[in-house]
Amino acid sequence: MRTIAIVNQKGGCGKTTVSINLASAMAELGQRILLVDMDPQSHCAVGLAVPEEQIEQSIYDVLISKSRNEPLKLTEILWQISDKLELAPASIDLSAFEQQMTGIADRESCLIEVLGDIRSDYDYVIIDCPPAVGLLTFNALRSATDVIVPVETGYFALHGLSRQLETLSILCQRCNQQVDVRILASMYDVRTKMAREVLAELRKHFADRLFGTVVNFNTKIKEAASFGQPISEYDSASRGQRDFRLLAEEVIDSEAGKQRRQTISDLTDRLETIGTTADELLHAARPALKEEQTPRTERPKPVDIDVKLSDYYGVNQIKDAVVFVTLYPRAESVQIAGDFNNWQPEKTPMQKVDAGGAWKAKLTLPVGKYHYRLVVDGQWQQDPYNELTELNPFGEFNSVVEVK
Repeated sequence: MRTIAIVNQKGGCGKTTVSINLASAMAELGQRILLVDMDPQSHCAVGLAVPEEQIEQSIYDVLISKSRNEPLKLTEILWQISDKLELAPASIDLSAFEQQMTGIADRESCLIEVLGDIRSDYDYVIIDCPPAVGLLTFNALRSATDVIVPVETGYFALHGLSRQLETLSILCQRCNQQVDVRILASMYDVRTKMAREVLAELRKHFADRLFGTVVNFNTKIKEAASFGQPISEYDSASRGQRDFRLLAEEVIDSEAGKQRRQTISDLTDRLETIGTTADELLHAARPALKEEQTPRTERPKPVDIDVKLSDYYGVNQIKDAVVFVTLYPRAESVQIAGDFNNWQPEKTPMQKVDAGGAWKAKLTLPVGKYHYRLVVDGQWQQDPYNELTELNPFGEFNSVVEVK
């Protein structure tokens, strides 16, 4: 049984949304899932339409029952959400857990003892942690084999990620715990330049720890939560459902493929670079932010649409040509290798078009679907500004462009 803690000190990053929809998507793939809500706000119950007034006992009662010499089994408080998914709900009482357990021996191990009793009943346990560092989070980490850190693709997410990894490192050292830490880009809005650049930096510095799946900003996901449903039930054809299904498959495949594990200490070596990058991005974003704040009547006339698209990072079809634009300020060379040039990058070099590090290539391609990768200073990688990807035979992702 794998135990996955969804952790982030920063609120508003979609932590509970990830917990609910990942659990639901994995259950739909046939996995036996237990969702444990360790947040006193009890949002998992709200997001799954479990009536708060009908929750007589919660995970809080189970966690403290042993200290009161009144053992309560986890199975006594569970709510069945679907055939393969059950919820251990939270309650506001959890906010008093740390105070109630003061002076109790092994109070950091309450949850791991509780989960030990049901180890053979589930394939995965997913724990929604509170947005704070305390005894509840420590219990979750003590139980976890894996940690997923959802990161909103905004400027402050980079600094928040640095603090989060530092905290995780300290907590895991205290309990002598090694966990598989993965970072999930969430609430990604491809329309904003800042989001695209932050995602590119995450991929650059955490490529081996960042999920290939990106959870895009999607209003259907918010609507689903308001109706107390996972996105798979609310709108099975939505982009949000597709994102979480891909994420669930990636989580399951990571176990089957025995992907190499990495401890928190390996990640913290990169924090200084990430912090510097965040400052650079904020500086670069200021002109764009200033433009957004300019009254509409004072703005210049819109530029030609083809010119505008050519400045948009990623890949775009403009009339009869396909334009690739990317950003690599420190690169000496950027090339494109794809099935349209027999995967020979030297045939399609990109040209550096400005001092800021933008690179551009324009190709004329027949109608069809193409796979490609960027070769940056000899290193092959997927296009960080193209969200359309497909897994290749080597276990990596090719970027995809469809010419119409």
